[in-house]
Amino acid sequence: MNKDQVKGRAEQAKGKIKETAGKVMDDEAMEIKGKVQKNVGKGQAGYGDAKEEVKKNR
Repeated sequence: MNKDQVKGRAEQAKGKIKETAGKVMDDEAMEIKGKVQKNVGKGQAGYGDAKEEVKKNR
């Protein structure tokens, strides 16, 4: 597991927490920021996954 995978998964978790907090507190802006952060994390984790796959197939 590389640092992009770890950071991406951490961002996903933080985004999910923020999204849930926004729903609970009825704060639409926080919910949207959480969704964005979660998707950024997914992208970073996906990039890390791709790097690992390339590294394995060399």
